[in-house]
Amino acid sequence: MKRYLLTLILLISLAAVSRAQVRIALQGGLHNSTIKEQNDLPFWDLEKQSYKPRTGVHVGFLADIPLGPRSPFYFQSGVTFFNKGREYQFSKDSTVVYTFPSRPDSVVNTFYSANRKQYINYIDIPLNLVFKQRIGKNAKFIVGGGPYFSFFYSGSHKSETLVAGVSYESEENEDLPVGKGEGKYQTIDVGYNALAGFEFGRVYLTANFSQSFSKVYIPDTYNASSYKHHVIGGTIGIFLGKQTPRKPADKDNDGVPDSKDKCPDQAGRPENGGCPDTDGDAVPDKDDACPGLAGPIDNKGCPYPDRDNDGVPDKDDNCPDQPGKAADKGCPADSDKDGIPYELDACPDKAGVARYKGCPVPDRDGDGINDEDDKCPDVAGKAENNGCPAEVKAEVKKAMDLAAKRIQFRVNSAVLTKDSYGVLNKVAILMNENPDLQLAVGGHTSSDGSAETNKRLSEERAEAVKQYLVAEGVNAARISATGYGANKPLNPGKTAAEKALNRRVELEVRNQ
Repeated sequence: MKRYLLTLILLISLAAVSRAQVRIALQGGLHNSTIKEQNDLPFWDLEKQSYKPRTGVHVGFLADIPLGPRSPFYFQSGVTFFNKGREYQFSKDSTVVYTFPSRPDSVVNTFYSANRKQYINYIDIPLNLVFKQRIGKNAKFIVGGGPYFSFFYSGSHKSETLVAGVSYESEENEDLPVGKGEGKYQTIDVGYNALAGFEFGRVYLTANFSQSFSKVYIPDTYNASSYKHHVIGGTIGIFLGKQTPRKPADKDNDGVPDSKDKCPDQAGRPENGGCPDTDGDAVPDKDDACPGLAGPIDNKGCPYPDRDNDGVPDKDDNCPDQPGKAADKGCPADSDKDGIPYELDACPDKAGVARYKGCPVPDRDGDGINDEDDKCPDVAGKAENNGCPAEVKAEVKKAMDLAAKRIQFRVNSAVLTKDSYGVLNKVAILMNENPDLQLAVGGHTSSDGSAETNKRLSEERAEAVKQYLVAEGVNAARISATGYGANKPLNPGKTAAEKALNRRVELEVRNQ
């Protein structure tokens, strides 16, 4: 039996040591042990008062295993040798009568005492759940409990009976029967235990309690309804070696604690905050728009496109559809074939001349005639007229000037008078017969009234003329309407006649 028990103890020890973060402690202490018994003996209530606790020792080791990296709960188990049992002490004054056949009886006053020791030793294996609460830098309050398994190891029964001056009897049995049945101790005792105390670094102090669930012994001379071990004591223990620091939680086992891991469920690299980087471009997959292709951080981990495959990304390539060199910003050495190297060409996509740094000769008016050959560089014209617009026929100008003098409006209004309709009809005919003509309508007022009012009225009158001509079929794009207010007078405007001349509409024409 002892061989099997020692084998079990060894297996439990090896299992405990193999666990990560386990601490092993040696422990020992003192306790009082008794047996809680109930039976059918007469006068038992008086008799049980003579039973006393046995003071014993317990020694062994403890395995302390945390249930999680940051959990305050621990699993504790171990192997402890325990003295259990009880003692019996009874004494009283007594009288002994001696009877003789040939003489009177003799009466002797004496003293009677009985001492019994019921000592049983066990190997206890507790399975406790323990809570630890830190109460200082190095101190913790601990409390816990759970079931235990207790294995019978050895025991003895010893009794002494004394009648002073008369008799003395002593009896001892060190080979107690073990097994199932009457007069035998159970091989295995199962019970519950609890503890509470303090832990100071490597040392701990606890108060302990334990009690059997069921009978540990079945008497063979009477009936016992209860026969349970009951133990109360104290324990001191010391953990061996230095405490291994708890490893922080790391669900994905990538070496980055969950508290600092931005991807706690995916193994990654420390430099990426614990997140994976499949393409190794230093952009974690969670932020990488192209996790399978290496790319720069500023493009969300994707490579920049390079349509012409010249090694120069399109964003830096001035010629994204023509292969070139990086030194030429992705363009051929002379992409516009104007004989000016790319690095000196201000217009690398347009053929030009050296005096304009590789750019074409300017054409400010956009008439297709460069400014060097254009006699009117700010006015669009035709090549046959050296870039200038063709002269408007004299009769057309005269007709326009005459028509302008006959355009009339209602007083202080932009509404045309009926007499103006016929005049403007003729202007519309001239415009439609001469499609190259451009017409500028200018509205003018006298200096009477505020400048703001005059400006608005002149604009409205010029626009009224334009809209009338558009209604008569003239393309609106050929007509501009501008109000000048009183800013361009024909005379000082001191007299009523002068002011009347300043209130006018001008029609200026030119060829496209």
